[in-house]
Amino acid sequence: MFNPIPLLFKKSRFWLIRNVSRLLTSGTHRVEFTDFWLGDQFCSLIFTLSNLYFVVCVYARGFENPWARCAAPKNFAIPLVLAALPLFVRFVQSVKRWFDSRLITHLINGGKYATGIVYYGLYYNWRYHGSARSGASFALYCLAGTIYSTYAASWDFLMDWSVLRLPPRTRYPLLRDNLLYSDRIPMYYFAIVTNVVIRFIWIFYIPAAGPNFVLRTFIVGMLEMLRRWQWNFYRLENEHLGNMDQYRVTREVPLPYAIDDEHLHEGDYADDGDEDDVPARSWHIRDWRNRAHGSTPAETDQD
Repeated sequence: MFNPIPLLFKKSRFWLIRNVSRLLTSGTHRVEFTDFWLGDQFCSLIFTLSNLYFVVCVYARGFENPWARCAAPKNFAIPLVLAALPLFVRFVQSVKRWFDSRLITHLINGGKYATGIVYYGLYYNWRYHGSARSGASFALYCLAGTIYSTYAASWDFLMDWSVLRLPPRTRYPLLRDNLLYSDRIPMYYFAIVTNVVIRFIWIFYIPAAGPNFVLRTFIVGMLEMLRRWQWNFYRLENEHLGNMDQYRVTREVPLPYAIDDEHLHEGDYADDGDEDDVPARSWHIRDWRNRAHGSTPAETDQD
């Protein structure tokens, strides 16, 4: 990763190092799109991050009976910190964006990540108490899971994807008017359904029968990464369309005057340095100003 030799995608490796470093210093600089987008990717790697402790523990204590030594519930404090780190980074970024813009939506988004931290804290607390299917720890875990999943899924749809807003008239129900993947309309509905299902995948931990807990956490982690992979397509689509609506990304800018296409030939304005088209441009600008003041070109020429 830190190899300075220009081999094995050096530019991409150093881009990742630079932007991960910005994540670790969140709150001290302006939050750009790359910052919160990359932070969201790490929020879907919570399973991987929380198991970094297990990997280090196994190598430190030996490979003999590793689950009993390193995966015991009493060792949940360090995995909890590692799991909550991406959520905490996104929370700090949301507060920073609110501080810079004073838009309340950033605080609402920050509340989502704070709720996620509480959820994972109650999840590990439930596991610490033996993963019983009854009792206060189990009830709090289910309550936090329901609130966090509903909170996050609602934000995914209404803010990150801009769907399910029920506009008065749209070509496709529950979707936006403008769609980049217009030849893959069924995939939008598939993404909506699967996003909800995977957001509530924590229910998979509850049944007593079935795969052991280690296998369940692996399945949940893999599904969450696939959900994020799917989420990226529609999040980037929504960001691009939002930039186009605000003319941050555009190939055509609306001009404050009309152009008479009948008297123009293709390529007249292709060269910005061509002085021959200056009279034509000046005439159109003067004509637009005259019409704005309620006078005609003839009346102006007579003055």
